[in-house]
Amino acid sequence: MRPSLVNVERAGKTFSANMGHHRGPMDQAPRSDLRSLLRSGLSKSLVSLLIKVATAGLTYGMYVILSRVMGATEYGYFAFGLSLATILAIGANFGQQTAILRYWPEEMVAGLPDKALAALRSGGALTFIAGLIVSLLLIGVSAVAAVAQGGPVLHLYAAAALILPLALAEYWSSVLRAQGSVWTALTPRDIVWRLALPLLVVGLYYAGVGLSGWAALLLTAAVLALSLGLQYLVARARRYEIAAGTAGLKSYWTEHGKASWSFFLGTVLDSAALNIDIILVGLLVAPAAAGVYFNAFRTAGLLTLFMFAITLVVAPMVSEHYHAGEMRKAQAITALCAWAGFLFSVVVFAGFLLFGDQVMSLFGGNNEQGALLLVILSIGLLFDAATGPSRIVLMMTGHERDYVRIFGGVIVVGMIVQVPAIMAYGAVGAAVVNTTSRIAAQLAIAWFSRRRIGLDTTLLGAFLVNRMRDRAA
Repeated sequence: MRPSLVNVERAGKTFSANMGHHRGPMDQAPRSDLRSLLRSGLSKSLVSLLIKVATAGLTYGMYVILSRVMGATEYGYFAFGLSLATILAIGANFGQQTAILRYWPEEMVAGLPDKALAALRSGGALTFIAGLIVSLLLIGVSAVAAVAQGGPVLHLYAAAALILPLALAEYWSSVLRAQGSVWTALTPRDIVWRLALPLLVVGLYYAGVGLSGWAALLLTAAVLALSLGLQYLVARARRYEIAAGTAGLKSYWTEHGKASWSFFLGTVLDSAALNIDIILVGLLVAPAAAGVYFNAFRTAGLLTLFMFAITLVVAPMVSEHYHAGEMRKAQAITALCAWAGFLFSVVVFAGFLLFGDQVMSLFGGNNEQGALLLVILSIGLLFDAATGPSRIVLMMTGHERDYVRIFGGVIVVGMIVQVPAIMAYGAVGAAVVNTTSRIAAQLAIAWFSRRRIGLDTTLLGAFLVNRMRDRAA
């Protein structure tokens, strides 16, 4: 019997066992239950944090090594190309990395393994087809730009080669996590790729081989492709399903096409908010400035490391308690997430205020305004932490379209404003607009959650736990 079917049987037993546990729709959770719930959530979050710290350390080390051995201009081309490929790869996924996390367990628990497998293979086929199309479009646009303007485009061609591996890495990670795997899902991309790439770069450096921006991008694509090959072999050896297929693609799209658009828009907006600034700075200022901004933004992202780790744990908990009508427990979980993430962010922010110059100097080269950019961008992420898991709450309670509408509206306006801001004030203008947009978007989402959903995701939510009343499921 396939392990995936064994997992279904285990999931079915768990589901059946839960059916025997009847919650009173208006039963208030005792304080002891809340303490147990919070202890469980916090302990799991700490485990998740350890994993993410390892991944963040390898990622940060990769950027530092590449920045120091490549030089400011070539590293700027690399950062520009990587950010562009990341955005386009998310678009190439077309939301399938989120869709499979929903459809695989849904169909398997319903006793429809054939539909689950069709969803998995169709999602892979969509990712593969879209990845190739997006890559070819980027190559075409780059060729036209080369003829029209005569500027450097080799880094754009190299970025096109990176799109499909990035898209498949994201989708395969979701596919394997949907089947219950963690190590096989995360190790190739989060550990192997991020460890092998800087080691190869250092080896080439000491061998006297310098890397240009486009060469570093091609090397990145090649190492990631090899990591995916390893992942495929390990997955098949462990009898996980991972291969794409087109047999049921038409019926899959007929049934799930509309939902895929919502998943797609949400992931594109999230990715654009993290990468579009770097692309705009590279286009409107200089590649070297894009490299400095890239380093500052990625470093500032360490503020939300614990928040991200916690949301991986609390997302299903919020969904469970909200749909069961246990509003008090749902509010307690969101309050835990907000305060734990915020306190961690405050400590990191203080470190940036005191040692920002030293932190940015790790990247070597000319990091003019690097510390200032780091602090400005960190302010926005500090507000992000203070508003808690607002995005997760909307996604887990069936308000994903509202999330796209609110977050997308604010972020798109911010992107439009960034163009004149960058032209007038350079990278600092981009950072100020980014921070302002992030604060406005997070406050709007948190306000919507409080008014429409009944959960306060901000730091103030901790003071509302004892005032919350459960409702009928």
